[in-house]
Amino acid sequence: MNPTLSAIWVYPIKSLDPVSLTASPLSPGGALAHDRALVMLNARGQWVNGKREPKIHQLRAHYDLPGRWVELTVGAQTGTFHLDRERTALATWLSGYFGYPVHFDDNATIGFPDDPGAWGPTLLSTATLEVVASWYPGLTVDQVRLRMRANLEITGVPAFWEDGLYGAEGEIPFTVGTVLFSGVNPCARCVVPMRDPMTGVRYPEFQRTFVTRRAQTLPTWVAPGRFDHFFRLSLNTRIAPAEATKTLAVGDVVLPG
Repeated sequence: MNPTLSAIWVYPIKSLDPVSLTASPLSPGGALAHDRALVMLNARGQWVNGKREPKIHQLRAHYDLPGRWVELTVGAQTGTFHLDRERTALATWLSGYFGYPVHFDDNATIGFPDDPGAWGPTLLSTATLEVVASWYPGLTVDQVRLRMRANLEITGVPAFWEDGLYGAEGEIPFTVGTVLFSGVNPCARCVVPMRDPMTGVRYPEFQRTFVTRRAQTLPTWVAPGRFDHFFRLSLNTRIAPAEATKTLAVGDVVLPG
């Protein structure tokens, strides 16, 4: 095996489109810089995300991260906003699209991860994506990749290799380049992977198929006790803030800690 970091994605606004990077510094708290650093909130303070708002899937976001700009498009509607100076205008535009008021919160330290105890990048292998795509007629590897929304993709390993990076009870250390990670647990999936990432239309029996095939293909190196259910895919991680001066880059080698 030759585990190698082959792709990096960050999601500057949580639940919207990713940006593909060749290298990414870490944030002060040990996440990827810019990843899910902004989150949309409704009037009750709840996240406006794919779990609560299917209309998110029709919304396209294109970023200029160095300049801090985002262009949003829905059909013929387009708006371009500075992520810092024009955040109020951005929230107003999105409120008009969703049909209810939204506002933003920001966290440049660790962002807004779904699992607050595992704030590091999520990770999976290309081989895993290929196997999962084979379970669903009509879905491509790229489409499954968009559904799973991981940060880091690893080549040079077999499918579900990342399931060996957490233990039966605790965490397992490993490095990507010079960055020390802890593998925490397999990521629990929500309704988002069941939907077409561009339209929001559900794939028939997606979860049922996934759970059945995931149980059938669980590798021998996996700690099965970490699965309270089998709708789990990709690795949740943690990175110590002491690593925050470091950078991840495509081509980095992945090694046991």
